[in-house]
Amino acid sequence: MAEMGKYCKAYTLGTLRKFSGWTDKRESALIERRQEDVSDAESKRESTDSDILYLQENFAVTDGIFIDEGIVFDQISPEWIEFCKNELKFQVPTDEASASTST
Repeated sequence: MAEMGKYCKAYTLGTLRKFSGWTDKRESALIERRQEDVSDAESKRESTDSDILYLQENFAVTDGIFIDEGIVFDQISPEWIEFCKNELKFQVPTDEASASTST
């Protein structure tokens, strides 16, 4: 069963590709799902800079909202974390910040 993380944020592939060390894991990237008759079919599709991917709380990038499925990028390094924090302004909200914005 797929696991939902506590936080992820959507970015376009073009934005993520600005990281100098970006590489796609093609075997799991960007699966196109479609229903044909009574059976489901899956096929890989060409990726474009406008595709939406999800930066997870563990700094992995997935093609869906689940933290453990469709992993596109998992080369987590200090440089990648710095890029996420400084260039993408990615920050996992703390419990206190989440609580204060919901009231």
